[in-house]
Amino acid sequence: MQPDGASPELRQLVPGMRRLLYVAAVLVLLAGFQLFVFSQRTATYFAWTIANPLGAAFLGGGYWASVSIEALAARQRIWANARIAVPTVFVFTVLTLVATLLHLSLFHLGSQFAINTRLVTYGWIAIYTLVPAIMVVVAFSQARAPGVDPAPTGLLPGWLRLLLGCQSILLLGFGVALFAAPVSAAKVWPWTLTPLLAQATGAWLIGLGVAAAHAVLERDARRLRPAAVAYVIFAVLQSIALARYPGLFDWTKTSGIIYVIVLATMLIVGAVGLLRESQERRASSSRVPGVGRPTG
Repeated sequence: MQPDGASPELRQLVPGMRRLLYVAAVLVLLAGFQLFVFSQRTATYFAWTIANPLGAAFLGGGYWASVSIEALAARQRIWANARIAVPTVFVFTVLTLVATLLHLSLFHLGSQFAINTRLVTYGWIAIYTLVPAIMVVVAFSQARAPGVDPAPTGLLPGWLRLLLGCQSILLLGFGVALFAAPVSAAKVWPWTLTPLLAQATGAWLIGLGVAAAHAVLERDARRLRPAAVAYVIFAVLQSIALARYPGLFDWTKTSGIIYVIVLATMLIVGAVGLLRESQERRASSSRVPGVGRPTG
């Protein structure tokens, strides 16, 4: 019980969730290296063969961008400042597991594949089976942690929340279409997708859409920070992927134009979110002279 007049204790990020986020950050770092660096060699270095290197680079860029959202969330002390990573990671891993099971015959599991390639595939299946299950267990522990959330301090401007809301609608719309109807939805996508690649791409779009919707609900730049960094990295890496494989992207399709616009707005949202968070940190420090703010 809090003494009369005392501030309530803030809910902390529990150790189990912190460790899980750090482990996830390491795993996606490795997956991003396989896909973004070796985009044209997935038959050897990845769990399944991606014939379109632009599609592989897109996935790799997503994995590398997610390193920041998971690692930065894991560094937070306060749960409210870390939780934007959790629904995003959970939704993405569950959808990727579903896509894996639906297309299991396409994965590098047979004796015709080299042992190191098969080990990568076994690791992929194990990770996407275990991570969401462990996350559910750890989430129960996190939900039971005592304390309250701090009041929002770095409120996002209305135009930025509107932009995030529009992004969420577009990302979720395209993502659900690619995941639920991969054959037909792939026809309107700006690069060639197989059904498995369409669902893997859709899983990323849905995860990003969840993050954008979560940011709208939180309304706080401090709580947006892990996702804001990921937004900037994602936009930069996807721009690099387009520069690497411009001939594989259909620049004339409406979806292609929308894709480029969304990347530009993600860069804006991420940069403005980080600027707003930095301003809030400085303002907080100035209110308490000589006292810095710990992470979280």
